[in-house]
Amino acid sequence: MLTTKEVISNYVNLGVTKAKNSTVNLLLLSVVAGFFIALAGVAANTGTAGVENPSIAKVISAAIFPVGLGMVLCVTSELFTGDCLMFLSLFSKKITIAQLIRTLVIVYIGNLIGSIIIAWAVNYSGQIGAFNGSLAAYSIKIAVAKVKLDFGKAVVLGILCNFLVCIGVLMGQSATSLPGKIMGGFVPVFAFVAAGYEHSVANMYYIPAGLFAIQNPKYLELAQKAGIDVSNLNVSGFIHNLIPVTIGNIIGGVVFVAMIYYVIFLSNQEK
Repeated sequence: MLTTKEVISNYVNLGVTKAKNSTVNLLLLSVVAGFFIALAGVAANTGTAGVENPSIAKVISAAIFPVGLGMVLCVTSELFTGDCLMFLSLFSKKITIAQLIRTLVIVYIGNLIGSIIIAWAVNYSGQIGAFNGSLAAYSIKIAVAKVKLDFGKAVVLGILCNFLVCIGVLMGQSATSLPGKIMGGFVPVFAFVAAGYEHSVANMYYIPAGLFAIQNPKYLELAQKAGIDVSNLNVSGFIHNLIPVTIGNIIGGVVFVAMIYYVIFLSNQEK
């Protein structure tokens, strides 16, 4: 197992590698990461759709969703929230701000593409109609709750989320075995899901899944019978959630993880 200092130092070099990767490779690797996170969302929703007790549902979802980060850590891919740690490379003057922005923009777009593809696929395939449509109604409920979030609250929930996700990335990279990497990412992600924090890439699946679902009259009727108001569930609502959550994720990863660990472990080495 690597020490935190070793992990931080290694990530500086990893950030350089990411920044030098080709546009095509970055885009494809980020689409794959979008698949991973979205499929974790599919599994989490499926596992909790029929659970009436909200606390138990949270625990079940929190136990399932970390498989997404586990796949990201163990199979080469690019996840926007984790890649906020590339600021370690920027602070260490190993990459330029232009390289950083280019990488993060490409990864963000790729994550969005991958997530929306999965959201479309589960709707088109009929998987979201499991349990006589209750999974679809539940997916709509989740999406509606997210688009109704207040801007400021969404920012803070995004900060808390990506603090934990980036810690999970570092914990996963401190391990030298496959089980260690999976467990390293599992613990912090379990915490963020159980607490109800907001992850921009996860929301790239959760909200489009609800958007696709309401296009089906049967699923829409089930949601309305359950008292779910879908009036805000549209593209505008999606953007209304994604902007503050993304801002919060960036702050959480950059200010509360990359900056703090740079100051602790790297700043003195460069003087």
